[in-house]
Amino acid sequence: MAGDSSVVVGTRTRSAEATREERWAHYKRSFQLRGWRHLVAIIAALFALFPVIWIISASFNAIDNLGAARLIPQQVTLNNFTELFNSAVAPVPTWLFNSFKVALVAAGLNVIIASFAAYAFSRLRFRGRRGLLTLLLVLQIFPQFLGFIAFFVLAQQFGDIVPAIGLNTHLYLIMVYLGGAAGFNAFLIKGYLDSIPASLDEAAVIDGASEFGIFSKIILPLARPMLAVIFIISFVAIFNEFILASFLLQGTEQFTLPVGLQAFMGEGYNAKWGLLAATALLGALPIVAVFLIAQKQIIGALTAGATKG
Repeated sequence: MAGDSSVVVGTRTRSAEATREERWAHYKRSFQLRGWRHLVAIIAALFALFPVIWIISASFNAIDNLGAARLIPQQVTLNNFTELFNSAVAPVPTWLFNSFKVALVAAGLNVIIASFAAYAFSRLRFRGRRGLLTLLLVLQIFPQFLGFIAFFVLAQQFGDIVPAIGLNTHLYLIMVYLGGAAGFNAFLIKGYLDSIPASLDEAAVIDGASEFGIFSKIILPLARPMLAVIFIISFVAIFNEFILASFLLQGTEQFTLPVGLQAFMGEGYNAKWGLLAATALLGALPIVAVFLIAQKQIIGALTAGATKG
């Protein structure tokens, strides 16, 4: 009987070892097939989230020194945010409102102008159509800061006639933003409109629809996901733009948030890092809000190509 029990125990031990080996082989095969992708994704996510976590930590950190700061602050405080809203030298709420206003208006007008141009290039046939489309693409090669002198001179001349669109005004800054990105956005929207069947236009013409009726009631609703993506891209780019805004805006009350952040920078690395981090955190809120509001449209635009056909 003792010999039989030892045989059973030995058999169970070997079966357990075989099971562990099979599991290890299964985990090894899974890692070779899919696991390394998850590992790379986790590393990439940590790499992308680290600056965000550091900014959040620095904004609540009582120690305003990068050398002594830690990822997990020893002393948590709200003084940085309190000082932002009570500072007369750096009116952060005003800068935040200016950035949101300029980005919202410029992005909205950008989408409207680009959608009209894209519809004309996609659906209408006229002389010089291909040449104008090529010209729009060629103009995008040259960066906007090549026209700094021209922008400045035009702002002075406009200001002499109509002060509302002169130097140090948000309206003129919006006009400059519109001229810089409308062409490229029109080209992107045109590519999306080309994928919409022309038979819908023909059916609408038979029913007596006008050209503007086709554009507003058929094309725009179908192109809404792409328009939402263009709006978000334009909004984020304009909200974060610094070079042109710092060149055309001179008064503190007219500053946008990226331009106003210079108020917290000292000589070298002697900056008010706590205030700078708190301001950056507040500045990210409008962008996050826009993404959350339009996330369904973004997903629709990304999956539109996969669902056709």
